[in-house]
Amino acid sequence: MNESQFNELAEQTMLAIEEAIDASGADIDYDNAGDILTLEFTDGSQIIVNRQTPLSQIWVAARSGGYHFDYDEENQVWCLDGDPSRDLMTQLSIYCSEQAGESVEL
Repeated sequence: MNESQFNELAEQTMLAIEEAIDASGADIDYDNAGDILTLEFTDGSQIIVNRQTPLSQIWVAARSGGYHFDYDEENQVWCLDGDPSRDLMTQLSIYCSEQAGESVEL
């Protein structure tokens, strides 16, 4: 994947995360500034989602740790540790649920 393809895919992914948060009904605020999407929870904690263009990865920093997601072209998902069952939206739902104190489905 070249840099242009990565940037387009990463931008689509950030927008999809925002739309999923809106649709979830969870009390999560977000701010998208540049390459960084900040999710803020009622207790003041945050999850940071950002793109790492030189590595063609999306990074997530949550209370539970830091995670790096690579794009799996065959399955068309961002996945953690090369495992398509640990895709970005599934994992982000887990991280958001932990920090929101309620079930969050993205």
